[in-house]
Amino acid sequence: MSAKSLKTYTREEVSEHNKEGDLWIIVDAKVYDLSRFSNLHPGGPSVLLTPTVAGKDATQAFFGLHRHEVLLRPQYARLQIGTLAEEQSLIKPPTPGALSRVPYAEPSFLAEGYFSPYYTEGHRRFQRAIREFVEREVLPDATRCEDSGARISKDVVRRLGETNILAMRLGPGKHLHGRTLMDGTVKPEEFNYFHELIINLELGRLGMRSYLDGLLAGFVIGLPPVLNFGSEELKARIVPETLSGEKIICLAISEPAAGSDVQGVTTWADFDEATNEWVVSGCKKWITNGMFSDYFTTLCQSKSGPLVLLIPRTDDVETKPLKTSYSSTAGTALVLFNRARVPKGNVLGKVGQGVKVILSNFNHERWMIAITSVGAHRRIVEECLKWANQRMVYGKPLSSQAVIRAKLANMIARIEAAQNWLESVTHQMCNMSYEEQSDKLAGQIGLLKQFISRVSRESAEDATQIFGGRGITASGMGKLVEIFHRTSPYDAILGGAEDVLGDLGVRQAIRKMPANARL
Repeated sequence: MSAKSLKTYTREEVSEHNKEGDLWIIVDAKVYDLSRFSNLHPGGPSVLLTPTVAGKDATQAFFGLHRHEVLLRPQYARLQIGTLAEEQSLIKPPTPGALSRVPYAEPSFLAEGYFSPYYTEGHRRFQRAIREFVEREVLPDATRCEDSGARISKDVVRRLGETNILAMRLGPGKHLHGRTLMDGTVKPEEFNYFHELIINLELGRLGMRSYLDGLLAGFVIGLPPVLNFGSEELKARIVPETLSGEKIICLAISEPAAGSDVQGVTTWADFDEATNEWVVSGCKKWITNGMFSDYFTTLCQSKSGPLVLLIPRTDDVETKPLKTSYSSTAGTALVLFNRARVPKGNVLGKVGQGVKVILSNFNHERWMIAITSVGAHRRIVEECLKWANQRMVYGKPLSSQAVIRAKLANMIARIEAAQNWLESVTHQMCNMSYEEQSDKLAGQIGLLKQFISRVSRESAEDATQIFGGRGITASGMGKLVEIFHRTSPYDAILGGAEDVLGDLGVRQAIRKMPANARL
């Protein structure tokens, strides 16, 4: 029913329609006719025919059970027949790109009346453009894929390429020169790590962890070795088609017996002098985007030492899906190289220095994982504050319970600490060369990622307790909490296990201890 044909009713008129076959309710000053729908109601018709719902204002009952998005779905929106006379709806449909007014739902640089030394007005314009893009063009696809396990839409990948979000996810650099970034919202020479942080925060805010990895996380970690160590001929061929999204690339390091220990890989490459090709045999495991990648940036061993090869998908490269605790939309794969032949020109860097090539990319990867984790964490804080405010228990809001407020206090403290440390590290990155970052920030980024992944899991536990049974249900009110609780451990593993990174941070600090330091 169109807005023009909607009628106005009094509460008394609505109250007359309170029985089976003639059933109206009020939700947020809107009148819905459920007469035909009641038998289709997922919870059965009886819950709609109770004296507190039938013909009554069911706003509190509705929002105790359903998310607002339910009312916006076409099959339910058309049940609206009118509005209440002289009353206004309080809950408006979300505007793509809008900021949340829930306390702590946004980082301080976006919160009304707050300030930050790190962000300019240009950063804020960029954030608005990215959020609107994500909510309009990415969120519908994320919702579809997270539930179904389907591969991300090619249209979404195309738009990521057209707006140069793919290029921007690699950070500042020469690869941005001459490109129009986000329809001109930021100039390539102005783009810095805080712009990239904003992109990752907004993607993490989706709260859909497997889709986040499916959204070409493999590209973010698989292409930099090509950019930094590939030959000019190789870059001229590979970079344009991957930055546009035409071709997909991923990083293939981990093996069944080699995870954080990257020097322990056993995938083997022999050089065939007759054909001037490398011949690769071995197995890689837990490879993000491996199922749909066209290229594999692969760490191998050889007689001359470790090397990194860009291996194209051929009949000798087999990928098999790995079932993990998150959706198959991430394309997580077991990759088998069955004497795959690779041109000599596909070596990245020098033979014997493969570990150096791979390690050069780890700081950026770990920093990226930390950001997306913070984005998801903050969204969960917002979800919990909303739920504690609207959920009624013992006749009062859930937030009236001291134990709930204590959990919320801890969650707020964690996310604010994580955000502030993250922004401090990002500020250092903006003022250091890549070499300086490797020397001074590798350990700190390791400690930062360890901290963020640990506090995320603590908040995941608190959020599940706040949502109760809904927090372990993969749909409805607590669906984002369920995803966060199930997938927050990924951030503790991917890019280097928590304990390994903590040890890295301390070892780097110890190496820099002054010789004369004494108590």
